[in-house]
Amino acid sequence: MIKLQIIGNLGKDCIVKEVNGKNVINFSVAHTERYKDSQGNQKERTTWVECAYWTDRTAVAQYLTKGRTVYAEGSPEADAYSNKEGQPAATLRMRVQNVQLLGNSGNEGATPGYANSTTVASASPTHAPAEMGSAKSDDDLPF
Repeated sequence: MIKLQIIGNLGKDCIVKEVNGKNVINFSVAHTERYKDSQGNQKERTTWVECAYWTDRTAVAQYLTKGRTVYAEGSPEADAYSNKEGQPAATLRMRVQNVQLLGNSGNEGATPGYANSTTVASASPTHAPAEMGSAKSDDDLPF
């Protein structure tokens, strides 16, 4: 098995769907890498990963909102295609087995480099999710 692990920010609010009687939470995670090129110019490259989290525990969806920093791990998939200009392109997807919220929700000014990790959902049956209730802000989170 190949395992993909990513830490990044959600690009938009997640979408919960029911497919053939099973729930899936779809979200996209962006990871931006900053580096200097051979001429010393500051560069930035963003990689997007489209995530599908098949789970009965959809309560975590209320916390998967745009700007939220998350850790996700799972099995990678890649699809090659031609873009609108006819150029070759690829999409990186992940079938998520575990997702964790990290730090603040992004729109509340999280401190760069600091992540307070709390597991809120896991595909592993030995880890029960935290009770979610109806919390809407970080101050009201039950963990």
